[in-house]
Amino acid sequence: MKRLLFLYLFFISMFANSQTDYDKAEKLFLSKNYEQSKVLFENYLNNNPNNLKTLEYLGDIEGQFKSWDKAIYYYKKLKLFKPTEANYYYKYGGVLGMKAKSSNKFKALGMISEVKLSFEKAISLNPKHIEARVALVELYLQLPGIVGGSEKKALLYANEIAQISAVDGYLSKGHIAEYFGRYKEAEVQYKKAVEISKSKNSYQILANLYKNKMGQPEKAKSILEEIKN
Repeated sequence: MKRLLFLYLFFISMFANSQTDYDKAEKLFLSKNYEQSKVLFENYLNNNPNNLKTLEYLGDIEGQFKSWDKAIYYYKKLKLFKPTEANYYYKYGGVLGMKAKSSNKFKALGMISEVKLSFEKAISLNPKHIEARVALVELYLQLPGIVGGSEKKALLYANEIAQISAVDGYLSKGHIAEYFGRYKEAEVQYKKAVEISKSKNSYQILANLYKNKMGQPEKAKSILEEIKN
């Protein structure tokens, strides 16, 4: 009986310490102390190899460090463990895209199809997934036309975004216009986003347009003043 009690207390103690490590790691991650949180999450993962949230945190951390291969490893495991989770495909596609961007052109071209398929899979699993559509907008803007880049396709996803979130739709359409140098058109879209959201992000994007693209720093300053008021 004493032996059973000892074993019970031992496992309870191990579980409590493990949970404490996880909680500490999560707090460090949320405070952007990625180095220390990584160490604790890796220790926790040794005893809990199938813990999805820990794998996701480690993938996010490696993404912050731009360690694309390591991030890909964690997100790939997450897809295998839970193939119905849209965010895992979105994050996997994101880091794969970043790896492609930092690779030579020939190698990058071989990854593009999987990047697109990952974002499309995220959307099929979660039809309201805005971030995956935003990523596809950016992808179709950045890709050369010869390998599938297309303003028309980017706009198609921007329109889908608008059906889910009017604010994000205006921001996406503004971004497309800004990318092609149509700054007045971008200004109109960003102003609409500001008008209906009053969000700091919308104000900041409009201010950046004025300052960096339209040569109107005073207007940018005025916009940023509105955030403070």
